[in-house]
Amino acid sequence: MATVFVTRDLPGGGLSRLRAEHDVEVWPERLAPGPAVLRERVAGAEGLLCLLTDTVDAGLIAAAPRLRAISNLAVGCDNVDVAAARARGIPVGHTPDVLTETTADLTLALILAVARRLPEGQAAVRAGEWLTWEPAWLLGRDVHGATLGLVGRGRIGEAVARRAEGFGMTVVHTARRSGVALADLLERADFVSLHCPLTPETRGLIDAEALARMKPTAFLVNTARGPIVDQPALARALHQGAIAGAALDVTEPEPLAPDDALLAAPNLLVLPHVGSATHATRARMADLAVDNLLAGLAGRTLPYEFAGPG
Repeated sequence: MATVFVTRDLPGGGLSRLRAEHDVEVWPERLAPGPAVLRERVAGAEGLLCLLTDTVDAGLIAAAPRLRAISNLAVGCDNVDVAAARARGIPVGHTPDVLTETTADLTLALILAVARRLPEGQAAVRAGEWLTWEPAWLLGRDVHGATLGLVGRGRIGEAVARRAEGFGMTVVHTARRSGVALADLLERADFVSLHCPLTPETRGLIDAEALARMKPTAFLVNTARGPIVDQPALARALHQGAIAGAALDVTEPEPLAPDDALLAAPNLLVLPHVGSATHATRARMADLAVDNLLAGLAGRTLPYEFAGPG
């Protein structure tokens, strides 16, 4: 029986399976353990099940001499120093595929919400500003017939494309081996939706120059990773009316402070990273994360080992 630290309670029955085989400590608080607490709790652990918001860096890994497996409850692993883990022979697991359709649903919801100004409409109703039916009030943009530009067309991007085509949208995309150039996509698209991984090449990809290429009537949607967007540049573009609006499910940092300058920008919808937040998807993610940890602690190959760069 191994000692396992889990950084947050998980939905579904995955933790029960983990507890049946190992000695499991689950962090009981709603907020994540701070860096010092996380290092203390992992110091004697053989297994770690962590979230995207937990920083598992080289220092933490070095301070955990008994650690034999890391399981990350996320598709990406940019919160884990994968290279440091691999140098120690510690496999790193993730939870791919299961959140594809759910995140694609949310992406389309964000497109519809910003196009039709749904947050503004709800706020107007609650504020008592809905006095009559006005032909020129709260006019939005049509989604049908619009061009959607997908920056990256992996599993989630492809799922978004299927939905968009069902709404009568024209879809263009960038990808490593196909599609159009990013500059061309930015100039053509009515909605730019980000679906690329966070890498050194994509960090800050949507910067001031990229935003300047977009139409003043276009919207930016990000359900990928926050650092792909230069947030100060986005705030300036929104304040200046350089683009029509933006909808973000991811930011840098997460969570944003209530007084973050970005939140003062107009025509902006920000969600608290809920792309995979359905009962079924989060429970399935937990199952995959537990499967990874059980395999790693048993000396078996992880069924969903992270194969990205480390």
